[in-house]
Amino acid sequence: MTVPPEKLRSAADFPATTRERWRELALGVLRKSGVETGSPEEALASVTYDGVTVAPLYDASDLPADPGLPGSAPFIRGSRPEGGAWDVRQRHEVADPEAVLADLENGVTSLWLALAPEDLSRVLERVHLELISITLDAGERTREAAEALFAVAGEKKAGALAGNLGADPLRDPRTAIELARRCAAEFPDLRAIVVDGTPYHDAGASDAEELGCSVAAGVAVLRTLTGAGLTAEEAFGQLEFRYAATADQFLTIAKFRAARKLWARVAEVCNVRGAGAGQRQHAVTSSAMMTARDPWVNMLRTTLACFAAGTGGADAVTVQPFDARLGLPSDFARRIARNTHALLVEEAGVARVIDPAGGSWYVERLTEDLAGKAWEWFQEIERAGGMAAALESGIVAGRIAATWQRRSDNIAHRRDPITGVSEFPNLAESLPARAPRPGEDTGVHYAQEFEALRDLADAQPVRPSVFLATIGPVAAHTARASFAANLFQAGGIATVSGGSGTDPGRIAAEFAGSDAKVACLCSSDRLYGEHAEAVAAALRGAGARKVWLAGKGEYAGVDANLYTGCDALGVLRTTFDDLGVAR
Repeated sequence: MTVPPEKLRSAADFPATTRERWRELALGVLRKSGVETGSPEEALASVTYDGVTVAPLYDASDLPADPGLPGSAPFIRGSRPEGGAWDVRQRHEVADPEAVLADLENGVTSLWLALAPEDLSRVLERVHLELISITLDAGERTREAAEALFAVAGEKKAGALAGNLGADPLRDPRTAIELARRCAAEFPDLRAIVVDGTPYHDAGASDAEELGCSVAAGVAVLRTLTGAGLTAEEAFGQLEFRYAATADQFLTIAKFRAARKLWARVAEVCNVRGAGAGQRQHAVTSSAMMTARDPWVNMLRTTLACFAAGTGGADAVTVQPFDARLGLPSDFARRIARNTHALLVEEAGVARVIDPAGGSWYVERLTEDLAGKAWEWFQEIERAGGMAAALESGIVAGRIAATWQRRSDNIAHRRDPITGVSEFPNLAESLPARAPRPGEDTGVHYAQEFEALRDLADAQPVRPSVFLATIGPVAAHTARASFAANLFQAGGIATVSGGSGTDPGRIAAEFAGSDAKVACLCSSDRLYGEHAEAVAAALRGAGARKVWLAGKGEYAGVDANLYTGCDALGVLRTTFDDLGVAR
């Protein structure tokens, strides 16, 4: 239907809105939902693991100070004034020249090589070093790897080298100092040192804790380099910071913006000005968020993380292949990883605008608040004597362990859901086989406890099962039966549903024929009041070792309840015990 021009309304035709009007409307909805509160902001707000309050609504009054312009201090809006696409950095853990070439020929612009020094020459034989950047990750063999890269560049007569040698002054200060001096003198586009925040993230740290640790480590590196004779400007030019990017897109955007603000403050104190005060950032999609179960969902997680890192202004981004938790990535997984960048940059146009999140009341406020929490943690580390002393004393480990415990509790109660694992699991999935990755995975994984139970269930000769005693018509029991099935299946426990009806004898007979030893009642509160106790008694008579009830309420014969926010891991572990499965 065509609307006549005279009937069209502009924004000016609508009544002006105010925060007070929003409060009135929000309070009305909350009260209808049974929530009694005088402040919708408090009722609808959430708090991050760093204690940052995320409000339900933001306006111009929430904006902090002017964040400046891209390429200028405090670099919140980006370290590069020209903006543009980020460096597409792919990681390689085995010496596979063909895989390296396939990446470079299909969109990758940078290589992250976690290889033995003796393998570098063969892997880089057909690579044009002057066209890409190289980041090394050789651990204790950093010096050898750097010398091997220099030798390859010499043989190829490469005019310049770009990237990072991956030295760690906290582990090997002598090597880091020597490489920093050489890079400063001979290779203006090559940095010597990575300040890596991802080990803290992988241990369970929050965003502010990862930032605070990285800034403290960066300051420790500056002290080491300037103490060895480098100027402050030279020392700043040798550092690249590595951070984890997660599927929480707004916190990730804010994290990269906050990191630059924090480092700009350090530069200001060190009297470093200009572009050299900007923080060079490498984003890596989080290892902790990746799942081994339903790994295809990882493609969605890494897409969100890549988008957030790019939007947040990271200079280089590594997208982990979706099968990273299973072992070495397949060719298909590497292809999807690099095409994630291409889709976001070329199709979605994420890099066409510098700092696309800039000016958002929410993002600007979140950036400011996150930076404040991170600076407080950094100062605490400094008061403890600096990063090395804080690590040795256990302050850092203790703080991160406490955060991981809080996150673990939220995961166990499914307040932090994990799609494909704690929510909407697929018991019929067939996982692809992968060759093991080199090295040991020492980090935490958000899904690890649920996945351990899935492994336990899969290892049984017959999959453990629970009988869902569905009481009443389909409309009465479907919602809670689906909820219960989803919960039990998160631990690899199959569910067998009864039919519709209220006859305790029939329900007990169906249970007896299911071979299950544990039952769960599923219905409405009204029907529970009428039939729960009789059905529970019949199930007991048929041999049920335990009777659960989906929902809240106490009834004779019912042992425990399942409900939104319950300890799902506790329910699953108890059920394994009741079924006689050793954990």
